[in-house]
Amino acid sequence: MATATPRAKTPERTKMRIKKGDTVQVIAGKDKGKTGEVLRTLPYENRVVVQGINLRTRHVKPTQEGETGRIVTEEASLHASNVMIYSTSKQVASRVEIVVEKDGTKKRRLKKTGEVLD
Repeated sequence: MATATPRAKTPERTKMRIKKGDTVQVIAGKDKGKTGEVLRTLPYENRVVVQGINLRTRHVKPTQEGETGRIVTEEASLHASNVMIYSTSKQVASRVEIVVEKDGTKKRRLKKTGEVLD
């Protein structure tokens, strides 16, 4: 009797309420309290990359002849649970709720302020 070969499980894509371009505030970790704009979302890992937050330095070796090595600082990803959407007008971080409008379109709204995001 042949044994079944283990099939590679496809990763789950998380539905994220945070989108690229949103202003978020970090609520946990070493950068707690800082705000920044979301540069990228990684829905398969449930992570976000925020501008100026969670900076990492990387030493890059020279690739071509005559080129010098350099030190690059870049943003590393944060878990999506460690950030909250930040209202720039009211200066407060809030959770997001999804509201269905009368015409059937879905909108994101901040729970604290009632501000509609898109």
